[in-house]
Amino acid sequence: MDWLRQIPIGQYVDANSGWLRRLDPRLKLGWVLMFLLTPVLAGPLWRVSLLLLLLLITFCSGLSVRVWWRSLALVTLLALLAGVLATLLPTGDAPALLPYRPQQELDVTLPSTPAWELLRLGPLNFAGFSLGPLVVNRRSAELGLNSATLILTVVHSVNLMLLTTPSEDLVWALSWLLSPLAALGLPVDRLSFQLLLALRFLPLVQEELQNLLRALASRAVNLKRLGLKASFGLVLAVGERLLANILLRAEQGAEALIARGGQWLPSEHFRPESLAASGVRPLNWLGGILLIVVVGLRGRYGSL
Repeated sequence: MDWLRQIPIGQYVDANSGWLRRLDPRLKLGWVLMFLLTPVLAGPLWRVSLLLLLLLITFCSGLSVRVWWRSLALVTLLALLAGVLATLLPTGDAPALLPYRPQQELDVTLPSTPAWELLRLGPLNFAGFSLGPLVVNRRSAELGLNSATLILTVVHSVNLMLLTTPSEDLVWALSWLLSPLAALGLPVDRLSFQLLLALRFLPLVQEELQNLLRALASRAVNLKRLGLKASFGLVLAVGERLLANILLRAEQGAEALIARGGQWLPSEHFRPESLAASGVRPLNWLGGILLIVVVGLRGRYGSL
């Protein structure tokens, strides 16, 4: 029942192994933004290449395999499910039924084009129900590939950054990036502190969900015996209880913050000490150069 605690999604795991932990948090944030933004309006070749690059970074990061393999397997399963659904579901209107004229009436030779349909299954009959035909064409295959690669790239890149970067380092990196906007009156310290609270709040949400699932398991709830209507009502009740517990935790955290004075700490207070360590500067320079190269390749080879 403690399987949620074994999947550290969005939580920092303290350790000393891996060069990815010593990387500048500003550079990590830049790489994550690259993984989030460059797939937009990009072709399948760039999306697949970006996913392979992310997996290469994961395998060569020097992190312990037990830290990231469960979360990667879960996200991969979710991405494959979304990709299969996007591939099999219809992506457009049915073709109009128009009368065809014989090809001999045309004097010109038509160029040969690749087939629009890639795979056709069915119709399939299961226990009296007819399913299909399931048609996979080029458009649906591209949509499924884009959906699967986008989910896996976005979720795993953010999770990899959160696994290797403390919340305080991310707050300092965000404050450093938004510091030019402070001259325009933007409350940078307040926004950074809200980010810190949000990152610290993720384990609390996971803990509340774990407690609710443990309560259902201890009561031996059988959804098959309850029926569809009662099962749906139970799911709604659990969701309502989860939301109420999360809001209660948020209120308790706000009261504790007010009771302690509610003082905003400056962003320089969270400056990571690893920036002054020896041997980190060449690593940061190499990461920055590779980031510029990848962005340049996106402009040349990543278009549709």
